Amino acid sequence: MKKNKEKQFEIRISASEPTSLDLRGRQSVRATFRLSEACIDAISILSAQLGIKQKSVFDHLMEDDGVLNNMARDLENTKFDRHERIQKTFVVSRRSLSFLDMISRRHNAPRDALVEYSVRRLWPIIANEREKHEKRKALLTEMSTHFAEGENLLSKAAKDLGEDDPIVDKLETIMSVYRNTLGAIADFIEKGKIIEEFEP
Repeated sequence: MKKNKEKQFEIRISASEPTSLDLRGRQSVRATFRLSEACIDAISILSAQLGIKQKSVFDHLMEDDGVLNNMARDLENTKFDRHERIQKTFVVSRRSLSFLDMISRRHNAPRDALVEYSVRRLWPIIANEREKHEKRKALLTEMSTHFAEGENLLSKAAKDLGEDDPIVDKLETIMSVYRNTLGAIADFIEKGKIIEEFEP
């Protein structure tokens, strides 16, 4: 009975194991595209605002084969205007790049155009992130005011109770955590400033 259970367990494990092809598909490779400045900015913005790698943005765009095939059919036999486009190298997964190349060849659609128009599908996400960015800035202003009030309270407590009072010690700990958190939030918002000037 015990052997049967062990055998069933081994079967379940082996069925869930990734194949060598799956693992190679996740391998990172470099790919160079000629894209508009807005498209390149959009990839950077999404990566920064959502806290994900640019590779993940490409993987997301390439995973919907229905949309990509329809897009490629629309772009079939068209010449992609390379004027004012910037050559940029990205890290992408081998699987995403292989799929992109296959769709491009199948429909005779420019690979760069497929990437460009795929990224444009994400404009609504960027618009939503821009609204959130403005709300974050407003929240940061409120938090800064609140932090200043906390610092004043700490100074008052230290004056009234003395620097070595346990309450003052606990307040100092709270304000130290608050200071670090406020700094991290300010840094995040500063990195996201690129979204303020983004024009699709």
